[in-house]
Amino acid sequence: MRLIKYGHACVRLEKDSRALVIDPGMIMPDAAALAGAEAVLVTHEHWDHLDAGRLRAAAESDPELVVYTCEGVARGLAEFGDRVRVVRDGDVVKAAGFEVAVVGERHHVSHPDVAPVGNVGFLVDGEVFHPGDALTVVDAPTLLVPGQAPWMTVPDLIGYLRAVRPRRAFAVHDGLLNEWGLKVLDGVLESERERLGADIRRLPVGAAAEL
Repeated sequence: MRLIKYGHACVRLEKDSRALVIDPGMIMPDAAALAGAEAVLVTHEHWDHLDAGRLRAAAESDPELVVYTCEGVARGLAEFGDRVRVVRDGDVVKAAGFEVAVVGERHHVSHPDVAPVGNVGFLVDGEVFHPGDALTVVDAPTLLVPGQAPWMTVPDLIGYLRAVRPRRAFAVHDGLLNEWGLKVLDGVLESERERLGADIRRLPVGAAAEL
């Protein structure tokens, strides 16, 4: 399996000449992430994880494209009809030749006065877990760990890595950071890489990893 980071929380997974994309949001500079993808997985409805206009354009150009997501996102994409499939915690589906297990229900708390929106994480082929905006603990060899967000702290990041203890962790959700913030994130990841003895790092936009 090949993993390519396309910006912020968006990654593309490729296997056997097939591809799926997770969380193509508005902080994704390259629309090529969706080219040729058979399926799109969307964890939740926030704009940095879902660019509805770009997704609609991709669906119009490929009538076979299918979206798997939570109820909140599906309501906003009602015109897709049965090409949008609502998934919930505990579901397992086949998408673009991958087995996708759905884990989690809610976004991490981000404001004391606002109830968290729905958020589903995706464990792909039992190998790669994308939690969306949650810190759901899953037994996964490869964790796409949120690197920075208004709803999390460095202790949250470290605690999540130590709870999951993956063999590999690639930071995502870093699109709001400037160069100095990225240096801080890289330092935190390096310290945990040494402590946990795992491959923990940030993939630059456009970089790929073979899993």
